[in-house]
Amino acid sequence: MEDKELVFLCLASGSSGNCFYLSDGETKILIDVGLSQSQIKKALKERGLNFGGFKGILITHDHADHIKGVGNLANDNAIPVYATEEVHKGMKKSYCMTREINNHLIRRLEKGELMRLGEFEIHSFEVPHDGTDNVGYFIQHNGVNFCIITDIGHITQEVSDHISMANYLVLEANYDKSMLDMGPYPAYLKARIASPTGHLSNEDCGKALSEFATPRLKHVWLCHLSEENNHPELARKTVETILRSVGIVPGKDFQLDVLRRKVPSSIYFLK
Repeated sequence: MEDKELVFLCLASGSSGNCFYLSDGETKILIDVGLSQSQIKKALKERGLNFGGFKGILITHDHADHIKGVGNLANDNAIPVYATEEVHKGMKKSYCMTREINNHLIRRLEKGELMRLGEFEIHSFEVPHDGTDNVGYFIQHNGVNFCIITDIGHITQEVSDHISMANYLVLEANYDKSMLDMGPYPAYLKARIASPTGHLSNEDCGKALSEFATPRLKHVWLCHLSEENNHPELARKTVETILRSVGIVPGKDFQLDVLRRKVPSSIYFLK
């Protein structure tokens, strides 16, 4: 198929790699490149989408699973890479990037400032996590509000404000508290994950949605699930239970899906 409408696709979401695709048929962008070029090409081809013609890559933060493929992809295809000054500095220092981004492709963005790519109006905002710097993206397109918040330690006022404005929302549900507590991770890693600059639990994700979702919200995707400390159906069930406790019914009030770690999602049309 050719993507002539506003479409969203998750190529992968998890600690092994993250990459998200957004296109209106004229302007194509990627958010994070934690996959290889070959993986991205394969995933797009399997969904009937053409590789190439990307207008930009947006980076959320400089952890390996979000940036390890960005140098090769950007340089080989002349794609500008947008990130904050601190994230660009972090990428330059990162051991996991086999190629640095060519200087002429580096684009620096400021949190809170509007940036345009084609018909996309892109706002970045502060997200608490333990990377060098971390942002979420709120992307507006002809009246449609798309928001992605991955790798977040806790919900801030700024984050809740963007959740409340979203029609389509990608939000982290990284771990189940009991699985993390009882699991094999060393104590320091458990503490890091559960810290205010770590990751968001299923329960905290559900609470955030129960408190800040509005009737304008049409679809939520749970992202960045831990392989060791979570399970897709557990994440869904936990979030659904919390939502139903406040009278919100997934499937009726808005759609709820879980993004897989290594399996590309379906193509979603955002209207």
